[in-house]
Formats: sequence, structure tokens, C-alpha cells
Amino acid sequence: MSQYIIKTGKDAMHLEEVKALLEQSYWANTRDIETIKKSIDYSLCYGAFLKETDKQIGFARVVTDYATLYYICDVIVDESYRGIGIGKALLDTIHSNKEVCSLKGILATNDAHELYRKYGFQEGGSIYMGKASK
Repeated sequence: MSQYIIKTGKDAMHLEEVKALLEQSYWANTRDIETIKKSIDYSLCYGAFLKETDKQIGFARVVTDYATLYYICDVIVDESYRGIGIGKALLDTIHSNKEVCSLKGILATNDAHELYRKYGFQEGGSIYMGKASK
């Protein structure tokens, strides 16, 4: 039996634990708590939690218009729990969400390409552009 469960919805997320998870990332390690709260409020959120203690050990969110496009972002698993399928479980849950699974999906990553390929994502080549936040 698995030692963790996946929960969905912003109300299920533990804000301070999400902040601690994001501090382990290369993309959001300086994000302040107010920004994290706002991002959770306006996203579809997914969390991995230890069954025994309800400690949050993984997080992912999806930004979408529910009509044409969704963007997967902030996928993170606590360093102590990596390599046991938690990231895959988060993506399985996102991929099975009927609200977004038929839409075009995008994401940006410096790593985990093999994981995302399993869900149909491909490198975008030179068609994608980005603008950094201020």
C-alpha cells in the first residue's frame, strides 16, 4: 500500500509546506508566501500527502482557461521522497482531470523531460517565447 495520497483543490494545500517545497526548486525558491497563496487561489492545485501525518510532500498546479489551453507549473516533490513515483502520481491525476485533459497542454522545464514525454509532451523548438517577470 502506498504511503501517500493525492489530494486536489486549493483548500487541501498546506501553504507553508508548499512554500518549503518551492524553496527546493530552481524556479521558485525565492517566491514569497503572498505570491504563492495568490497562485494557489487562481489555479487547479494538486498535492501529495503522507497518509500517516498529512504532511504535504508534493505539489503541482495547472493554470487554464478551460476552453483551449492549460499550463502545468510548479511540479515539485520533496527531495526526501523523490524517485518513488510521486511526481508521476501528480501528473496521472492532472492528466485524468476531465476539465483539462482534452485541451492543449504546455509546460516549461529544464529537466524531467522523460517524465513529461510519457504524457504526450514534446519539445517545442523555437516556436515558444517567454517573458520573465519583473
